[in-house]
This record gives sequence, C-alpha cells and structure tokens, in this order.
Amino acid sequence: MTVDNSSLKDAALNFHEYPTPGKLAIVATKPLANTRDLSLAYSPGVAIPCEEIAANPEAAYRYTSKGNLVAVISNGTAVLGLGNIGALASKPVMEGKAVLFKTFAGIDSIDLEVDEQDPKKFIEIVAPLAPSFGGVNLEDIKAPECFEIEEALRERMNIPVFHDDQHGTAIIVAAAVLNAMKLIGKDIGSIKICTSGAGAAAIACMNMLIAVGAKRENIWLADSKGLVTTARVGSVDSWRAAFAQDTDKTQLSEVMDGADVFVGLSKAGALKPEMMTNMAENPLILGLSNPIPEIMPELAKATRPDAMVCTGRSDYANQVNNVLCFPFLFRGALDCGATTINEAMKAAAAQAIAELAQEAELDGSASTFGREKLIPNPFDPRLIERVSIAVAKAAEESGVARRPISDFETYAVNLRKLRGL
Repeated sequence: MTVDNSSLKDAALNFHEYPTPGKLAIVATKPLANTRDLSLAYSPGVAIPCEEIAANPEAAYRYTSKGNLVAVISNGTAVLGLGNIGALASKPVMEGKAVLFKTFAGIDSIDLEVDEQDPKKFIEIVAPLAPSFGGVNLEDIKAPECFEIEEALRERMNIPVFHDDQHGTAIIVAAAVLNAMKLIGKDIGSIKICTSGAGAAAIACMNMLIAVGAKRENIWLADSKGLVTTARVGSVDSWRAAFAQDTDKTQLSEVMDGADVFVGLSKAGALKPEMMTNMAENPLILGLSNPIPEIMPELAKATRPDAMVCTGRSDYANQVNNVLCFPFLFRGALDCGATTINEAMKAAAAQAIAELAQEAELDGSASTFGREKLIPNPFDPRLIERVSIAVAKAAEESGVARRPISDFETYAVNLRKLRGL
C-alpha cells in the first residue's frame, strides 16, 4: 500500500506520541512489594553485592544488569536521510535502535544523545561510561570523526564498542557478496569491486570484504571528487588513502569494465546504465543509498538481465538491513563476556548470515536461495541462534571471551526461546 507523505507524517507522529510519548520504558526485574524486598533491593542489603563487585569487578555481571545492557550513543551528526540534525533530534532514532535490540535479541538498551560534535570531547564523555554497560553501539556519527571515535573508545573501554553504520552494513554486504559468488562459482579472491562512496559504511564494507577473502588491489573506491588514486593521497584521510590505486584514470566510470561487484553507498542515480554494460558476467549490484538507490532494480535488470541486485529497501528482494546483524552480534558478544568485537567475530557473523540464506525455509520447505534471496529475511527467527553462536565461538577462538560458553547446546535452546522457537 502506498502511503502519501501527509498520512505517513500523521501516523508516525501519533505512533511516537500515544499512548505514552516515546518508544522505551524501564521495567523492574525484581519485586518490591514489602519492607523485606526494600531491604534487599536497597539499604541495607544492596551493600552486599556492592562489596562483592568491589572485590571482583567481574561480579557486576552476576549482580547487576550490566551483562545485558547496551548503550546506543549518538551526537546526531549523520542521521540517515536527515544529516546533522543534532543530538536531541536524533533521539527517536536511538530509541528505535534500542527497541530493535530488545525485540530481536532480548537486549536491554539505553539511548544516550551526547550534545558534543568535537570528537575528542565526545570520546572523553563516553569512555568513562564503561562501568555502566556491557557494550556500546555507536550510531549516526559522521565520517571521518566516527573512525577516530570508534578506534579511541575501543582502546579505552574494556567492553564491545561497535559503530553499526560502518560494520553492520559491512557484515550484511559481505554475506551478500559471499553468496552471490557462491551462486555463480567465482572465487572472492579474484573479483573486481567498484565502490561509489567513501564514507564510514563504504570503508568498512571494503575492509570487511578483505576480511572474508577479497584482495585490496582489486578494489576501486570513488568519493565525490572521483577515484581515490595515489595522486590524491595527500588530500584524503588515511582511511580512504588505504585504497588508493596507482592509475591515471580519475572517474569510477572509467574502471567499471570487468567489474564483478558494484557497491553503492553514495547517492541516487550514481550508477548509470552505461556503466554496467561491460561489467563481468553475472554482476552483483548493491545499490544501498536510501530511499532511492544508485540504480533502481528494474533499470539494472533491464540493462543487464544477468545482474543480481541488492538494495536497502524492504519493497525489493535482497534487502541489506542491519537488523540482520547487530542484535545477534551483540547477543553473542555479551553472552561470552567479549572485551571487544574484532574482525574474526564480524567475519563469523557474515558467514553465519550467508549460510542461513542457503538453508531450507523455516516451515521445512525447500530452500529458495538464489538470485532473489542472497541474504535471509530480517524476521527469520533462526538468525539469533546462528549469528550469536558463531560470534561467541569466534570470540572464544580469538581469545577475547572473558566468560566462555561451556554448553553451546543449552545456549542454543535458550536463544531459540528468546525468539519463541
């Protein structure tokens, strides 16, 4: 059903205002019905777990909500489709993110909108919050500041810190590329990748593709000024410079011939039909600009009937949606007490998502894996088990799990219960 803008506006505002303003509430997990409960929940009984934690900080995960609590933190400088709208105006988005954590993975979240755009000051505000939370999800922070912020917070906080705009997108893109190459029998190590956009998500996507087997020398990156080349190294940040190609060509259109994959994280219409003409056989097109992709799927397939197409939209097949990843990535990281989210954990998440898309349907019917299903449906309840377990195992194998899971069979049962399976 098509919803006109006025109807959507009214519906969205009513949704957020009634029956209670906002989308979040805090619910107590312990009873407080009598003086006995009060003496345990607060003074004098509360002193006992305090002493336990003072003696052993790991006890915080036994006696407080820390182990199931993620902070969703933003300064509102890069809100999807809205830009730099500031901390306060970003609050509905951050509340929404917290709702997704709870709904999909049973994780409690608190949204924190920080009114500070200086990255160093932002870091100084957020880093001391580590005792309060089991993890931090950074959201809607503009590039290149987001790189500096995430790197610094990962170093200073002994809990998982994850910028979802970068890595959530990258994990889903990697899953789509892995499955597309599996379908057509191409080795990811040999494919040519052309990328329109060089912001946070684009850089993370390229790094993630390298982590799952792509070669840096086969990646061509373009920003608003054209191809990132060695001639431009002095005028771009270090994250883009890492992908500089030694070439006299200056535009992405000049290097599209023979490309196996196009990744669009830039603007509507960035991929012209003529740029697709000489791409490799069975090209993969990821047009992820929202709400209008770099090329509409109908036009992409009319230009190249052999193309596989992914977008960020729910009204087309192969939606690249971060909710496929971040709730379950954090679920696995929290449950094994991971001190960070590393490349091995992200790669494991991408592989688990890719493999689930290949499986039989939830009702037992034959798999529909193929060109129109490179990645799973975001509402597939099996995601929590497959991704969380893969992430927890990768954390343990890479040495960052403080509380390794001893019984994965029981853990799987508990995860399924969270999603009603």
